[in-house]
Amino acid sequence: MRLTLLIVGCIFSAYTSAAVYKCTDANGNTEYRSGPCETGRKNVELNLKTGASTNLDDKENQQALVQKEQQAKLEKQKLEQEALLKKQENTNREAMNEIAKNQILIKNNPDKYSAYAIPPYITGKLPDLVKPYQDRLPDIERFRRQSAEKALASNQCIRVESVELNSKSTQDALIFLVNCSSGKSFYFSEQELIK
Repeated sequence: MRLTLLIVGCIFSAYTSAAVYKCTDANGNTEYRSGPCETGRKNVELNLKTGASTNLDDKENQQALVQKEQQAKLEKQKLEQEALLKKQENTNREAMNEIAKNQILIKNNPDKYSAYAIPPYITGKLPDLVKPYQDRLPDIERFRRQSAEKALASNQCIRVESVELNSKSTQDALIFLVNCSSGKSFYFSEQELIK
């Protein structure tokens, strides 16, 4: 025991400005060193100036845990971003399908629809009015077609000149304006079109 104290005292006097490392193996044997302990030993850093000690194993474990949490957070963000992109791709694909249906309807019925009656709303080129609702683009395109058909069915509209999303729309209640060649205009809410 005296020999251990003598060695520790020598180390302390020789390294007053440096840290001392207390290394304990699995059998409980303790050794004091001027450098970090080998792997598999309990590693405690002793600060000679303040008398404080830091369990480097705990510190290393905490750093590993923080790194693991950061990695998990980055992975979660990556997955969320991928899901968002996939959802956007599906929305764009559905919107393109609805746009194609609108264009076929116009092409097949030139006497009922002007060539620009339902100009497509394309992602990336959306009018400012439509941008807040871009996640509902497939619905918007479908409702524009239904609005035109409903206006024609009223027998007060001979030919549809334009169908646009109206500025009175909200996320829960889209409103569409249909302008006819007769000068008559119609407003339809999505609730009316769903019926």
